[in-house]
Order: sequence, then C-alpha cells, then structure tokens
Amino acid sequence: MPNLPTPQTVLDRVRRDVERNARRARNGIRLAAGADRPGVGQTPKDVVWQRGRTQLWHYRNDDVRHSPPLLVVFSLISRSYILDLTPGNSFVEQLLAAGFDVYLLDWGEPDDRDAQNQLEDYVDDYIPAAVARVLERSGTEELTMVGYCFGGDLALLHAAHHPDAPVRSLTVLATPVDFRHLGPLADVFASGRLDVDDVVDSAGNVPPQVVLQGFKALTPVAEVTRYVTLWERLWDDQYVAAYQAMTGWSDDHVPFPGAAARQTVRMLLRDNGLLTDRLVLGGDTVHLRDVTLPFLTVRATRDHIVPTAATAPLIDLVGSADKHELALDAGHMGLVVGRTAARTTVPTIIDFLRRRSDDVGRASAS
Repeated sequence: MPNLPTPQTVLDRVRRDVERNARRARNGIRLAAGADRPGVGQTPKDVVWQRGRTQLWHYRNDDVRHSPPLLVVFSLISRSYILDLTPGNSFVEQLLAAGFDVYLLDWGEPDDRDAQNQLEDYVDDYIPAAVARVLERSGTEELTMVGYCFGGDLALLHAAHHPDAPVRSLTVLATPVDFRHLGPLADVFASGRLDVDDVVDSAGNVPPQVVLQGFKALTPVAEVTRYVTLWERLWDDQYVAAYQAMTGWSDDHVPFPGAAARQTVRMLLRDNGLLTDRLVLGGDTVHLRDVTLPFLTVRATRDHIVPTAATAPLIDLVGSADKHELALDAGHMGLVVGRTAARTTVPTIIDFLRRRSDDVGRASAS
C-alpha cells in the first residue's frame, strides 16, 4: 500500500499554495499597474566626455588593481543599462569588483541631429575621441576594449581601420559577422523588398518600434511563453523583479541613425561585407584580418537575437595570433546578466582580461 501524506504534510502544502497565490495576486496587480519597477543602471559613475547625445561614463572604483583601463563600446540600437542592470546583477559591478577601471561609451538617444551620422562617425571619430579621453584621464598609454553586440562590430571596425590605435586587447560579446542569419526583418532588408527609407521617421532615423518588431520576429512564440513562465513564477518576488528588469530592457530600444542604418543594410546585410571582405569606410576597404590584437570572441549557444550562425565565423576572420573563442551555454542577455553570467560567463571573461592586464596593486581610480 503506498505511503499516504500525513495531515501535517497536506496542511503545509495548502499553506504554501495559499501564500503563493496571495503573492501571485499582489505581484500581478503591481505588474499591471507598473509599480515597483526595479531601478536599473545604478552603479555610481561620472560623465567625463560628451559629444552630441554620446557620453563617456567612468564608473567609480576606489580599488583598481589592474591596468590598463577598460573601455566598453555599446550597441547603437539598444540601451546600455543591460550591462548594469540591477545591484547584484550587473556586468559592470563584477568588473569593478575584480579590480578594473571601467569606462563605457553610451550613444544616448539619437534624434534629428544624428540622422546623418554614418558608421565612420562612430568608428573613426567618436571611438578615437573617447579612447583619447580615457588615456588622458587615466594617465596610461593604452587601454583594453570590450564591445557588446553591434558595439562589438564598431569595436572590430575601429581595430581594423586603426591598427596602430593604443588598444592592448579586444573582447567582443554576441557580435555578428554573418548578417544573413539575423532573422526575418534582416532578410526583408537584404532582399531589397524593404528599404531604410520606407521606415525612417520624421527625424530621419529608424524608429525603435521597427527595431523591436525585428527582434520579436526572431522568436514569434516567445511573447506567449514568457507570460506562461511568468504566471508560474509570479509568486516569486525575486523572479518577478528580474523579469521586470530584463523584459523592460528587451522592449526598450533607441532610434537607429538613418545614414548608419542605410550603410548597415547596404554593406552588412546585402553585401554581407564583414564575411565577404567588401566593407568600405571613409573610402578604405576594411579587413577584419587587420585585427591583430589579443582577441576574444564570446558567443551564446542559445542566442536567438544573434544566433550561432551569425557569430561563429568571427574567430577565423580576425588576423590575431593570440585569439580565442568562448561558446557559452547562455542566451543573448545571459552572457552578461543572470545566474549563468554571474557563475560562468562573466568570470571567464574577467579571467581573459586579467591575464592580459598588469597588476598595479591597490590604488584609487582618478
């Protein structure tokens, strides 16, 4: 005869279910009302350089133990707070705790004044200016560069177009090079069925709604499954807070400057220029084989935004002798936030950076 649960076990189970249902109702009401949204991007920082909407942030750290400083180049089409999501769940926070002097180049929210910005403006102007400011502020002669998503493409193009730039090593995360594999919206643009001029807004930029719909088209059932998962975990305050922060970011995009968007469609989508070696900046053909820095590419094997087919060719395209690839079991955001990031991906990245840095002992960041 099977063992029957004791009355106390049944009572405990009922109490647990009642408590969970009460928390589920409370959290559901808060979500619907938009209340208690977690604060994002809270790590203390200073704006140390600005041009237009673009800002260079310097995160405060009184325990810098590694040199040179680290400059993060972010993507053009999303908001950088994914790298500093919430206290205790922050890529930037982990870099600071590991003893790095961290700067981040944030492109801000483009408007009509940025509509004519081309890729050259970012690769050949903004990034070099930010590099110069980091070196001036830190008193060093070189820095380490990290690029995230399309920011990784900008960092790659900078390194390829400026092989003598004062950069010690380059790390890129979730960075596509085979743009044929970026989903239905990319296919529509690549085939010529849709042009950038068909979607630009009155400011001359691609509006964030177009970018968002492009990402949603990559995983058409994700909207349903994420709500099912949310309902199952709605009683869990910690899960709900993380859900709010991460889904808030995934739905929070910025306009794509029109001129840069046209170049991206023409050279990266239609010509697949990074893979076919046909990308031209400022009249020069830019070759990824001219990237000869110590190099690390980190890609996520469960990334639905920048899938493996888009990122995998990169390791063979760069010309670095000291080059490495990490294919980690994570999604796009899971490379930098969440439990997998905290336990595996970020410590692995930090180890690569630390091995290519100098130990400066305990010092105070300027």
